[in-house]
Amino acid sequence: MTNTNKPSNAPALFSRSGINWASARTMRERERAAFSASNPRSKALADRATEHMLFGVPLHWMSDWSTPFSLSVSEASGAQLIDVDGHQYVDFCLGDTGAMFGHAPVPVARALAQQATRGYSSMLPSEDATWVAEELARRFGLPVWQFALSASDANRFVLRWLRAATGRSKILIFNGCYHGTVDDVFVDLLDGKPRQRDSLLGQVTDLTTNTVVVEFNDLAALEAALSSGEVACVLAEPVMTNIGMVLPQQGYWNEAQKIIRRHGTVLVLDETHTISSGPGGYAMQHGLLPDALVLGKPVGGGVPCAVYGFSRALAMRVERAKRQAPPGHSGVGTTLTANMLSMAAMRANLSEVMTDAAYAQMFTLADQLATGLREVIARHSLPWCVTQVGARTEFQFTSQAPKNGSEAALILDSELEQIIHLFLLNRGILITPFHNMMLVCPQTRVQDIATFLQVFDECVQQLIRG
Repeated sequence: MTNTNKPSNAPALFSRSGINWASARTMRERERAAFSASNPRSKALADRATEHMLFGVPLHWMSDWSTPFSLSVSEASGAQLIDVDGHQYVDFCLGDTGAMFGHAPVPVARALAQQATRGYSSMLPSEDATWVAEELARRFGLPVWQFALSASDANRFVLRWLRAATGRSKILIFNGCYHGTVDDVFVDLLDGKPRQRDSLLGQVTDLTTNTVVVEFNDLAALEAALSSGEVACVLAEPVMTNIGMVLPQQGYWNEAQKIIRRHGTVLVLDETHTISSGPGGYAMQHGLLPDALVLGKPVGGGVPCAVYGFSRALAMRVERAKRQAPPGHSGVGTTLTANMLSMAAMRANLSEVMTDAAYAQMFTLADQLATGLREVIARHSLPWCVTQVGARTEFQFTSQAPKNGSEAALILDSELEQIIHLFLLNRGILITPFHNMMLVCPQTRVQDIATFLQVFDECVQQLIRG
């Protein structure tokens, strides 16, 4: 799951234009009461969990949903999720891309069952690892690959490799970015100045020393920031997705790549979310040429795993840096990296689930969802917009899509988001708990889209009229 850096006590009040706010708050309390009454088993589990889990959940982010207590899952398959009280949901969250191709894909489940009797981890390569690396090279156009257990780890490892390979200590990120739990990226621009994010717990070093941050879509700022020649790499999503979606402006990446290469800097694209763009990700779909690429949770069908790839030239520099280093632990990799269970899942997912046909179906469904959202928003004259990246769709509380992280942060309104999310949840529709993002998977049905739009329309009507 991902998170934003927008404080919940700083709503963008202009996002509430057209909303009957007094009635919206009444609506929130009514929906909270309805949820509590309908989910006694989840409530009992949540009460038990407070005794032995921090914040009463396995991971503290799980308490950030709009619900008064955590919803506990019983099972999930395809586009459907069932909670412990027996309620069924159409899942448009899909584990925030962890299950982007549906929960428990049959080919992945079959591969896991077969591998379960043949060993899980040996700290040695398997045949599946070679197959997966070859397939990644074919799909993404980068010939040399390594593995990790999460995109956070993959990004962390890439930064370490590239600092060693380039001899440069600094990295550049975009304001409002998110690349997992990599400490280096928790730096924001406030009033045009870099500042370590206040919410980052336990950080004892000044991240602004080696992390440069600029606004997305600002070519002049990128040029100025790289001109010192101290930046090892630019780490970026080709489309910002976690502060609300921010699309690159026309021609931005073409010019940005020229600037990055002119200053001898390496371009790393984190495609963990933008893999929604197509079988080869956003870069292949739009002709970008990164030096390195990171892909996390979707690649194994939800099984913990991640991959990162290098161009041939960059891989040679990385290998040279390792061979020239003193003996000992490099700080890269973990014991379970490329374990046989994860590799079997990745091979099955890449060969049988992440297919061209699956993407074509997802794009058709996402187009229907985006079109329907725009129609509902227009019908009620709300100053909202809809943004889409392949199978990923989001509605945002602004009439014009944001151009950078600062603009995106201003339109976040967690209180309004949570009212909408809880209304949907109580009627069998699940979307991500942060901002208003939805995914479709190959098992999403046309009827699921129609149901979502009907419930969303009902929600909007109540927000406006009370």
